[in-house]
Amino acid sequence: MSSTAPGKAKVPVAGRRNVLVTSALPYVNNVPHLGNIIGCVLSADVFARYCRLRGHNVLYVCGTDEYGTATENKALEEGCSPLEICDKYHAIHKEVYEWFNISFDHFGRTSTPQQTEICQSIFHKLLDNNWLSENTMQQVCFTLFKPQFPRPVSGYRRFASRALLCLSIAALLRIMPKVLGGQVCEGIPVVRDTDHLFLELPLLKEKLEKYIDEASATGSWSQNAVRITDAWLKEGLKPRCITRDLKWGVPVPHEKYKDKVFYVWFDAPIGYISITACYTPEWEKWWKNPENVELYQFMGKDNVPFHTVMFPSALLGTGENWTLMKNISATEYLNYESGIEQASDAIFTWGGLQIKHNNELLKNLGNFIYRVLSFIAKPEGAGYGSIIPEAPNADIHPLSQSLAETIGNLIQQYIDAMDKVKLKQGLKIAMAISSEGNAYLQVLQQLNLCPNEHISFADEKGESDKAKRPWDLIPSNHRIGKIVPLFTELETLTFLSNLRREKNQPFTASSSSQNFGKRAWVDCIGTGVTIGDKPGIDLQIFDVPQVVFACCISVFKQGPSKVDKLYEK
Repeated sequence: MSSTAPGKAKVPVAGRRNVLVTSALPYVNNVPHLGNIIGCVLSADVFARYCRLRGHNVLYVCGTDEYGTATENKALEEGCSPLEICDKYHAIHKEVYEWFNISFDHFGRTSTPQQTEICQSIFHKLLDNNWLSENTMQQVCFTLFKPQFPRPVSGYRRFASRALLCLSIAALLRIMPKVLGGQVCEGIPVVRDTDHLFLELPLLKEKLEKYIDEASATGSWSQNAVRITDAWLKEGLKPRCITRDLKWGVPVPHEKYKDKVFYVWFDAPIGYISITACYTPEWEKWWKNPENVELYQFMGKDNVPFHTVMFPSALLGTGENWTLMKNISATEYLNYESGIEQASDAIFTWGGLQIKHNNELLKNLGNFIYRVLSFIAKPEGAGYGSIIPEAPNADIHPLSQSLAETIGNLIQQYIDAMDKVKLKQGLKIAMAISSEGNAYLQVLQQLNLCPNEHISFADEKGESDKAKRPWDLIPSNHRIGKIVPLFTELETLTFLSNLRREKNQPFTASSSSQNFGKRAWVDCIGTGVTIGDKPGIDLQIFDVPQVVFACCISVFKQGPSKVDKLYEK
């Protein structure tokens, strides 16, 4: 993770594109898993890095979601306080994300004074503006729940909190879970009436629909986000309870409800704001500045309604000038091996990983980059002694002109895709650039490469003129560093052996940072395999276009001669 030195906190800059990026806050009560990484963190990290490479002013925040019943339950299970649970698992989350080199500007948490202050302030504004109502609801008594199950309950393994299984089923199906007596509860659950506060979503519908229409039209919304939000609106908005009978959470600042806390759906999204407030006291310059700040939010598809309906409704109800989300990227579910796949979901398989790694990363991208670098590193006469040479008349040869035009067009397509948060499409285009380079190696005679990983290939307006004259970007007489392959082949027998060996290794949270991240990668799948020291390589998706582009640029440094030297072993 990146960190900002004291006194160096980022604030929006006039005249620049200011981009605020958030990843959905992971629950604190467990070790991060692959769903946390793939579902919202990796995609947001790729986009944040891309925006930085474009020269935008970017603030990328995330943190652990620490309040609610799941944390209380975990504390009961481990025999400690909720705060101790949060301290323990926040450190684990932070270490795992640091190992994955996620470029958060700030990774915070929600159990802070800033969270309490901002959450209660929003509540007061909603109360003053008459967007809250009171109602009575029936609730299963919490005190009867055991901290854990003596045995699993078939068919309900997907509920996040074991001790809340009865309550979850009751709330979802509106039934009394008497059939689970003895498995979860000390006896037959007790029902009681309890008063709660509700956010009147039906009264906010007009404001909300106006916001959604404008945001989805002018911003970038993934198709599933549009579909899920439309379904919620068509079903009809209902008042949503914002309070709960718990102790661990933001206290409700109201005399009648002083023994209650805010419900997690209301409290957690405000965490984005409070985490920013922990990062800089000038947080309002990011969150109350819609004219100059663009908010991009990344999450799994199950979190969409909270970010497109409930969170914006709460902010709209305050009447303040909040920076509302206009760009949302919702990731489909990632299922493991033979898991049940829904429409648009993806299934992860180890065999598929091996094929993608060997055929695309190794044989396409890795092969292209290594061939170029190796040729430059050869001694003078056979290569260039690791020195980038002059490139006179690079734009004269028709093949060079053709490739320059092709790469320039692909770069512009890449920029267009990434600006619209179409990350998968952007990666495909980057790999297409690599393929063009590999094909060009068959007809070009001499190659060269600038090792700079972060070439600025487009200006703020997304123009690709630089890409069409790449020979002007690379300084001559630059010495490249030591050549190391980006990828090595995953052989089937070794791959399966690693899988079997890693599968039964226990997770230990006291290991070193490197081993910790390695085991976290293993645990996040639910089985075990680690490829080398990391689940991949240090080259990340955002780097691919820069490295590939640099290799293509090297093509123009030469003339049409010395074919034999290119293919020397």
